[in-house]
Amino acid sequence: MPACPYVQLDVFGDRPGAGNPLAVVPDARGLNDADMQAIARWTRLPETTFVFPSPSATADYAVRIFSPRREVPFAGHPSVGTAHVLLDRGLVAPRDGVLVQSCAVGELPLRVEGEGRKRTVAVRTPRASVVEVADAADPRLRDALSGLATGALPPVLMDGGRRWWLAELRDEAELRSAVPDWAAIAALAEASRTMGLCVFARSADPVYYLAVRAWVGSTSTFEDVASGAANATLAAWLAERDALPGDGGFYRISQGREVGHDAIIELRVDAAGDVWSGGRARTVVTGTLDW
Repeated sequence: MPACPYVQLDVFGDRPGAGNPLAVVPDARGLNDADMQAIARWTRLPETTFVFPSPSATADYAVRIFSPRREVPFAGHPSVGTAHVLLDRGLVAPRDGVLVQSCAVGELPLRVEGEGRKRTVAVRTPRASVVEVADAADPRLRDALSGLATGALPPVLMDGGRRWWLAELRDEAELRSAVPDWAAIAALAEASRTMGLCVFARSADPVYYLAVRAWVGSTSTFEDVASGAANATLAAWLAERDALPGDGGFYRISQGREVGHDAIIELRVDAAGDVWSGGRARTVVTGTLDW
């Protein structure tokens, strides 16, 4: 393929290094599946996205999302970050404040508010559902939650395209100081065919209402810097239990401090029960991909 634009940006951060990194190829025509997987493996970022012309009259563009290991049907921070890149480059324009992205799970709207570095983009995430409500003493969860003081809500297994175990901890201090048992989290992910364990706690901070940590145990073990999809799944669970923080279904979460980041993700549960996950993004690298 001829050389084409290439962008790296920071998603869900107000400054470089605070959020979750993402690579975007704004025009991926000419790349095949093997090329895209190879590029995603080469960037070594959580995800790399590849943009194509819209396959329908109702979507503004199509996007394919790859981790270094495989193609991903949907993910929050790649959806939000890709929209930021296309808006910055003037390749798309919102209609009544909305863009429509076509991806493996279908067409998803994205709300656009503000301009430049104050712009926020939020994607309507696929509907999440409760698979199973459990107990902290459940043999599958016992080791992963060992030594952690849990909160009021019971642990739950949720499916929002990716399946996560969610568990509330007693308070923010408990969450911030927690040391994940990676062997136990990997065993939990394998036994239940999930991404791993996402823990959360209420916060009295004036900026955010929840602190969140997402411990991935599937295929490899690591702590996610900022997961729009995991937090959308959490929002669906809180709405299910009538336990949403904030006002009018809107709240912010803090994620990533324990691994050297400081992301803020904005969540909104609308009147129809749909969850919107979003925030700001900042371009860090602009260049040319010669593959």
